[in-house]
Order: sequence, then structure tokens, then C-alpha cells
Amino acid sequence: MAVRKSEAVWEGTLKEGSGTMKLASGAYEGPYTYASRFEEGPGTNPEELIGAAHAGCFSMFLSALLSNQGIKAERIHTVAAVHLGAGPTINKIELNCEASIPGIDDAKFQELAAQAKAGCPVSKALAAVDEIVLNAKLV
Repeated sequence: MAVRKSEAVWEGTLKEGSGTMKLASGAYEGPYTYASRFEEGPGTNPEELIGAAHAGCFSMFLSALLSNQGIKAERIHTVAAVHLGAGPTINKIELNCEASIPGIDDAKFQELAAQAKAGCPVSKALAAVDEIVLNAKLV
């Protein structure tokens, strides 16, 4: 299996410093600061990137589970809301998924979505998070 790499550089103090985060693939490189992480400043933050990874992993894993059942999704759209609490600690992640999947009933969809939440590699890596909530609906 492949090994994926990302990197970060931070310069300066916590509140006045700044840094960049970069994916080895070159698909993304961007700035982050205290303000972009703990306030509403411009730039990204680690939690936003974790959310993107979780949403992508969940969507792909759900597609795999559907494919294994002979079901083809037209579209799976997932938004991950990563909550940063005191500590700071990631204390909650909400996976909000809307999927267009012809020929599946809601009960089967909910079953497979729950399996995807539990089984995707990023969910497993984030097992220390107090709560991962799934809201899944067919559209």
C-alpha cells in the first residue's frame, strides 16, 4: 500500500507566527495562522484538512460498500464539520452526507452509511474523537 506524505512549517510564536501546510502531491499548499485556526482569520487549519480527509474517505468507502452490493451511486456528497473544543481537542465530527443512489431504500442506505462511518480508514484513525455523528439522507 502507498505511503502518503504532507508537511507543515511554522515560524514564530503561537499568536504572531504563521506557517504553511503542503501536500506532497502538489494538489494543495496554503497558509495557516493562529487566527485561521482559533478565530475566523484567512487561511486553513489542521481541522479543516482533517475534515476534508474524513469526508473524502467516508464517501469513497460508502461507494465501495455500495459497489460490493452491485449498487452504483450517482453522487455522494459529504461535508465534515470538525469541532475544536477546549484543550484544544477535536471533540466532535459531524459527517453530513447526501447521496443520490437509484434503486436503494433508506434502510439499506442507512445500514451501509453506518458501516462506512465505522470502517473508513480515517474514521478508524480518529477513534479518539469523543463523538462522530452521521447524518445521511438520500436525495
